[in-house]
Amino acid sequence: MAETAILLVIKKISIVVAGEVLHLAKPLFAKKSGLVAALPTNMEFIKEELEMVHAFLKKISTRECSDIVSETWITQVRRLAYDIEDIVDQFIYIVAEHQGKGFLSNFKKVIKRPQSLFSLDVMAIEVEKMKQRLRELSSRRDRWIQAKVSGIDVEIPNYENRQEAYQFRHCQSDNDDDFVGVDKYRELLNKLLYSEDCSLRIIAVCGMGGLGKSSLVHNAYKSERSPFECRAWISVSQSCEVDDILRNMLKQLCGNDNKIQSKVAKMKNDKLRVELKKFLEKKRYMIVLDDVWRGAVALEIRNLLLNSGTRSRVVITTRIDEVASVAEDACKIELEPLNKHDAWILFSRKVFWKIENQVCPPELQEWGEKIVKRCAGLPLALVALGSLLSLRDKSEAEWKSFYSKITCELHNNPDINHVEWILNLSYRHLPYYLQNCFLYCAMFPEGHLLKRKKLIRLWIAEGFIEQRGTISLEEVAESYLIELVHRSMLQVVARNSFGRIRRLRMHDLVRELAIKLSEKECFSSVYDDTSGVIKIVSDSRRMSVLRCETAIRLTMDSSRLRTLLAFDRTMLHCSWSHYIPSKSKYLAVLDLSGLPIETICHSIGELFNLKYLCLNDTNVKSLPKTINRLQSLETLSLERTQLITFPPGFAELKKLRHVLVWKLIDTAQSSFSQSLGVRTNEGLWNLKELQTLDEVRANEKFISKMGNLTQLRSLYISDVRSKYCSQLCSSTSKMQHLVRLHVKAINQDEILSLESLALPPQLQTLELSGRLAEAVVQSPFFSAHANTLVRLSLCWCNFAENPIPHISKLSNLTSLRLRKAYTGQQIGFSAGWFPKLKGMALVDMAYVRQIYIEEGSLINLEYLNLNGFNELADVPDGIEFLPSIQKILFSSMHPDFRVSLQESARMGRLKHVHVMYRQ
Repeated sequence: MAETAILLVIKKISIVVAGEVLHLAKPLFAKKSGLVAALPTNMEFIKEELEMVHAFLKKISTRECSDIVSETWITQVRRLAYDIEDIVDQFIYIVAEHQGKGFLSNFKKVIKRPQSLFSLDVMAIEVEKMKQRLRELSSRRDRWIQAKVSGIDVEIPNYENRQEAYQFRHCQSDNDDDFVGVDKYRELLNKLLYSEDCSLRIIAVCGMGGLGKSSLVHNAYKSERSPFECRAWISVSQSCEVDDILRNMLKQLCGNDNKIQSKVAKMKNDKLRVELKKFLEKKRYMIVLDDVWRGAVALEIRNLLLNSGTRSRVVITTRIDEVASVAEDACKIELEPLNKHDAWILFSRKVFWKIENQVCPPELQEWGEKIVKRCAGLPLALVALGSLLSLRDKSEAEWKSFYSKITCELHNNPDINHVEWILNLSYRHLPYYLQNCFLYCAMFPEGHLLKRKKLIRLWIAEGFIEQRGTISLEEVAESYLIELVHRSMLQVVARNSFGRIRRLRMHDLVRELAIKLSEKECFSSVYDDTSGVIKIVSDSRRMSVLRCETAIRLTMDSSRLRTLLAFDRTMLHCSWSHYIPSKSKYLAVLDLSGLPIETICHSIGELFNLKYLCLNDTNVKSLPKTINRLQSLETLSLERTQLITFPPGFAELKKLRHVLVWKLIDTAQSSFSQSLGVRTNEGLWNLKELQTLDEVRANEKFISKMGNLTQLRSLYISDVRSKYCSQLCSSTSKMQHLVRLHVKAINQDEILSLESLALPPQLQTLELSGRLAEAVVQSPFFSAHANTLVRLSLCWCNFAENPIPHISKLSNLTSLRLRKAYTGQQIGFSAGWFPKLKGMALVDMAYVRQIYIEEGSLINLEYLNLNGFNELADVPDGIEFLPSIQKILFSSMHPDFRVSLQESARMGRLKHVHVMYRQ
């Protein structure tokens, strides 16, 4: 992990010595001499030296060099990297300040220069010191570590061989008592193994570490009724080569003949492959590749094995989706954590194996359930903790004590630390660019649902995301997120209607282990003072406040703090100074959502490095003028606050990428004016890097200029008047990256003529709120986006003509919302309409009397909301023709509707559907 810290510093120094920053800094060096003039050269030296340190760290990370000397040296490297990062950030700031001093001088009366910042002279001295420290670190490495790593005669233990033996010993279980809640998986596996299909089948069993994949497969592998002529079980290590796997495979298939074993061991690789194919020809075999980490390995082995029509089977266990994709979809078995009931049964069987029926005494029930909950359905943990508790005193005090130190037990107890070790394998296998992203997720509270967009913006602000080609940082970050999911490091909780990830969570035990890693690497600390003991790593760069019953008391060097996330909304203090340590000038990320903050003091301008500021759900009414000093700010989020205007000069924040500012007015979200956007500032249209603008109030000048915001992906503009519509259509046509557009009229009677909308083909979401001209839904726009638009919302439109036939051409629509959109009496859906629609809401259609659904329409609809009807007397005709429907919400004021609903239920028209009814 020290190597990821170094990489971040190398990237920053590269920006300084090779990019625009150094060019802009030349005037600063013009009249300087000595160390100041040598700053660029010294920084280049530091960068090159750090590159060598990074290469060395990668080298020793592949070997067993985890002794205290190496660990101490790595700690010193990390601390130096952090110090260098601080200096580089200050240098970048000073250059940016010099460039913008004309603008900043306008505010010199209200802004004080941050006291912690160096002058160029002091900075040059500090850089020289860093050079000396780097040289000393290299010298220490040569004195204490280098001989161990590079010496020819020094034997380094092979970590991977130990891994294979250890993992196999602790993961396989043939005890039937350990197989709880897996009957459906075992049945499917046996069905695939013993099917009559004569072709070679690849079966993949996948899921996160500790779910029992290997145990499940091993149980079938050892079956006495196995019809396979020969079998082989290969434990595949993280760095194992294909030829090593094949050699091991042939050895096992050939049996215990020592001569053959010796012959195989000496075979050249080409000969090995030939002999393996020759041996397997005409034989029915079963080969298990356990814990495969690389898709290329699985693919190459699959291509080597001939399909000889003997009903042979290859079973792969893996934590990686990419590896599992080698198998056909019908041959993939994806294990999930146990449900609450099965988890309790497995735990009880291990703890109370001496007691008949394995019944838990009532006095232990509460703490037993808490322990089981901490395992979050992970069989490996349930078996390990249950077995350990079976040897402990069966008293409430003992179990309470055990629960309070589960993480410590997993880390230190030799009888169960294999749980931590196996889970950590996934982390060890992460590429360097994912390690920081993964550890960052552990800063959120246990069970917290991680939001995709927020997490992506945080990662970007932290500098974790690397530019790749021409795609945006946000797109790269999303690919990182997907990769963590595919590696079973994060679990998807919810997706939107077209399959994109919305919410995720981190398994509780994985989170606990990630917190341990974070503390060890000084990556982050968790603040929780409920126990009276506050454990904060002194050199930690990030802190998340989970619980704070009194004022925050830091035992760390607050000047090193880069990130502060607050999650305890019960903190009583309302002063800004209570939350921001006075020395934390390097903060890059600040999230104080939900705290009782009303004002932001001028000192926020001293946070020169701030890139992400989130104050959602606070009582903030205004921003100080000093906010304009935050020249590094990328994300500003003040959703559901009292802010409705930006300070003058706000448009000078040229690096802003995401602005989300709006005031919630109607908490029930039933009125037209549910929210109030922020007023537009002069020059707001010059924020060329802006990607998200939500919600901004329209005026004529902004509408005419907003076409300059060519990087916008998401725009919510409200208070639109009829006279703006033509110019609005013209301006939005220039936004070639736009994927989401929400246009809301100034009131529900204002007519919006948007017939000339011409938006980019990649537009996915369109929301129009207000009285629309009848010709809008008949415009070429809807036919032009028939294959791309996936979400459509039309609210308060009050069409006299039914809009549904016109929008039915949107064949890829997955979500449709119509609210007060139609004043007619009948709504119908014909066969073939909306084939991909999953969710539909028809709300507040006051005059609709009848809804009919033809067979063959809405074939994938899962959720239907029919709410706020006055005249609807009957359940929609054809409701029984919805093959995928799972949930329906009905609400009608008509007195006969309830009777119709009861009759439909009695006749089985709503079978297997969850129905909610409100009158």
